Amino acid sequence: MASAKPVAVITGASAGIGAALAHVFADHGHALVLVARRAPQLKALADLIEERGRARPTVIVIDLSRPDAAARIEEELRESGLEPQYLVNNAGFGLVGDFAGLDRADQLAMIDLNVRVLTELSLRFAASLAQHRGGMLNVASVASFLPGPGMAVYHATKAYVLSFSEALHCEMQSQGVRVTALCPGPVVTEFQARARMPDGYFPRFLARAAERVAREGYEGMMRGQRVVVPGSTIKIAVSLLRLLPRGLVLWMLRTAARPR
Repeated sequence: MASAKPVAVITGASAGIGAALAHVFADHGHALVLVARRAPQLKALADLIEERGRARPTVIVIDLSRPDAAARIEEELRESGLEPQYLVNNAGFGLVGDFAGLDRADQLAMIDLNVRVLTELSLRFAASLAQHRGGMLNVASVASFLPGPGMAVYHATKAYVLSFSEALHCEMQSQGVRVTALCPGPVVTEFQARARMPDGYFPRFLARAAERVAREGYEGMMRGQRVVVPGSTIKIAVSLLRLLPRGLVLWMLRTAARPR
């Protein structure tokens, strides 16, 4: 559609890093489409962005766990005369606990949201991103780099996001599309409560504000970075852990994850 308006589509935009990314994109003049399942939070975010003098975002209220969610988002954009120039795959969740002890349906839902939905949206909008020479920002985690005893499925899904993003970074570069994996360490958001993460699960000094993570992710994508790991302390920690024997890393992570 030649007359379609280019937009930045942000999933999981109702809170945390997603909401912070919405503010960053809006501050840089992008027209926004905010996607999440909680209507009041999305409306409040759209109101706030508009009150700050930015263009009011389009809101799509949908549960991304629905099998037809990606198709419905694509249809709503088409009907509104909008086309993605930027896609931010931020929606996702984690669960703390041993694999065999966690609910099976919850873990399969985690794979579905963190992996399948991200992949399907990327497939559906790849041509649009290339047409508008835009970008894709996939929110992964430092968990992408390491196995995760105590959060096995979550770490595995984020390893997929990192690998997928790095491959697309290479494949789509020639089309003018910037693909970046954003791999933050701990960020104090609703994620911890959803994951049933106990207090003290990670050292507080490692935590970074969602606003800083969002800003660094946006700037990294615009520079064409393949991977963004916010914070020098986290960068050093990840680099050191990757140099250690895998068995030792597994033991360290398992020990840290055991209930105290």
